[in-house]
Amino acid sequence: MLANRITLLYVLLMTAVVVASNVLVQYPLSGVLLGINLGDLLTYGAFTYPVAFLITDLTNRQFGPRVARRVVAAGFVVAVAFSFAVASPRIAIASGSAFLFGQLLDISVFNTLRRQAWWRAPLIASLIGSLLDTILFFSFAFAPAFSVFGPNDAFAIEWAPILGVLAAEAPRWISWALGDFSVKVLVGFVMLLPYGALMSKLKPMPGVEKLA
Repeated sequence: MLANRITLLYVLLMTAVVVASNVLVQYPLSGVLLGINLGDLLTYGAFTYPVAFLITDLTNRQFGPRVARRVVAAGFVVAVAFSFAVASPRIAIASGSAFLFGQLLDISVFNTLRRQAWWRAPLIASLIGSLLDTILFFSFAFAPAFSVFGPNDAFAIEWAPILGVLAAEAPRWISWALGDFSVKVLVGFVMLLPYGALMSKLKPMPGVEKLA
């Protein structure tokens, strides 16, 4: 009974993070850093979305990959439903695909590394999962090769200085992806703090570590 309640809590937390991120992604970051207009590269959603990996990793640590996948499935349903309600079909497809495959990869990597140093599984799993998430989302959402999902965004595919400041140029969506992944890396390291703090309270259930 307690395990079911905790699992439900993880599902609710994942749902909250997904909804919050889908709302905050509509608001560009304000300010300038090293000559870079942050609003051209990032939204506030980039800072909340990586929390989903923390929730997945805590679920995986405590209950194993099977329950973690259930929590991800719940988040996926919310992500797709919300995205189709507030965004274009192409963005919805990109968002749902990136979330699902990024989180599932996170679960697999975490489970492989769970017996190693305490920080290695959550950090490496979240970074690899975030990398796949970023590649899938920005490619599906903006790359001309995936126009089968919907019309191209003319502004996104225009060439411009990388990150807005470098001499080399690339389609704008490349800079958006680089900025997004940079934040995910930063937040991935920060998320080690709550993960480490909760380790003593959220111990693996009996038999979970045998699943690795």
